[in-house]
Amino acid sequence: MEHLYDKLVKYSVSDYYGFHMPGHKRQQITGAEKLPYEIDITEIEGFDDLHHAEDLFIELQEYAAEVFHAEETHYLVNGSTVGLLSAVLGCTGYGDRILMARNCHKSVYNAVDLNGLIPEYVYPEFDETTDLNGEIRVEKIEQILKKDRVISREAGIKAVVITSPTYDGVVSDIERISEVVHKYRIPLIVDEAHGAHFGFHEYFPQNANVRGADIVIHSLHKTLPSLTQTALLHMNGKLVDRDSVRRYLHMLQSSSPSYILMASIDECIRLVDEEREKVFKPYVEMLCQLRKEIGKLKNLQLLETMQYDASKIVISARGRMSGKELQEILLENDHLQMEMAAGSYVIAMTGPGDTQEGMNRLLNALRNLDKRLDEVLQGNRTQDKNLDEVLSGNTKMDAAAMKKDPGFCRHPLIPAERVVESAKVKGRKGLAVPWQEAVGKVSLEFVYLYPPGIPIVVPGERVSEEAVQQILDYEKNGFTIEGTKKKDRLEVLKNG
Repeated sequence: MEHLYDKLVKYSVSDYYGFHMPGHKRQQITGAEKLPYEIDITEIEGFDDLHHAEDLFIELQEYAAEVFHAEETHYLVNGSTVGLLSAVLGCTGYGDRILMARNCHKSVYNAVDLNGLIPEYVYPEFDETTDLNGEIRVEKIEQILKKDRVISREAGIKAVVITSPTYDGVVSDIERISEVVHKYRIPLIVDEAHGAHFGFHEYFPQNANVRGADIVIHSLHKTLPSLTQTALLHMNGKLVDRDSVRRYLHMLQSSSPSYILMASIDECIRLVDEEREKVFKPYVEMLCQLRKEIGKLKNLQLLETMQYDASKIVISARGRMSGKELQEILLENDHLQMEMAAGSYVIAMTGPGDTQEGMNRLLNALRNLDKRLDEVLQGNRTQDKNLDEVLSGNTKMDAAAMKKDPGFCRHPLIPAERVVESAKVKGRKGLAVPWQEAVGKVSLEFVYLYPPGIPIVVPGERVSEEAVQQILDYEKNGFTIEGTKKKDRLEVLKNG
């Protein structure tokens, strides 16, 4: 089989000249020598068309399905976002009801808005000892679906959407959940964007295709060596209206998909298929050793749950500093950029592209910080300006306080009161008010932290006092609140 990258390179050194898009004509005209202009093309003879595949992309997507153990697979060049939108819209009709995990990505909420859906939420377990939102329990899903079927068989829930693994690496029991969902003859959509590496080494769980999900979305670029925006949508079984999902993919994806991005997808899949052991064996060995050594630290804790994606290094500084402060110390002192800070912890995402040098740098940085924190707690610390500033800043903790106070923690997701569907608030008159004045009002805007993009408040919901307190706590501890038009204000229904 001829692979896309090889075909592009061969074409780039040929004498063909393109009187077609793109405008740079594969020439180095901007001075940005590292950009691969020479292989950037559009839909021309011999290279097939993703939206009307006849040969090359049929073969490549069938190859992807085989590698990821799916029945049908589609290339995504607009990220997992377009996959989630197409999956939800393709499995529902306007005004349908949907069961979704409250910790779904904002793109799922956008699909709810676009299709005027009525969401029923299932909430993840919250572990107060780790500050992590945990798994989605199969018992909760079964309880909701059973009640729903009793109320209305015709106007019942049409699809179930959950996120597994979560941004924090928590994995739900997809196999049992899919069994329950299938009893009611509805499809299970799994946002497995952060689990594209699943199934390629026994150290990680099997992917959701193998475990019974009907639609699975993978972000290749998140945990595998592929360019940003590259992802896959997989479909399995007979419960999904595949034609409808395909229609939305054609509608929502760019009509001029990047051949560079698609070549990246193909190369990534070829790598994990043909060189799987070479790619994953050393990575897993480094990862296991790193986790083992971090587990020995005294003041920084490696967070884990029973079902967990070990590629995520989640380090808690609870009782010492906030996750934001930990992130800033690692960045400023050690030039280590974490993926995300949340509550009392940070997330270091790892992948097959990591090096031993990088792993060692993270470990040494954490060891040094752990030692410095220990000196603070023992009261025999030498002057440390960087740490002094953190400990005398937002946390304002001396050694005694650090031993008693858990510090800033992440909040659990709050059960929401939906007053009106999000699609029906558009165009309504609103008033932007300070956070405190929003309590009891109906929100016209999303409120969320990004990453991970999980809403605290959704349009059409009544704003609770707990939600406002969460927002204020996050702001106080240096987190950026997004989703609103105006900073520190929320647009609410004027007469609601």
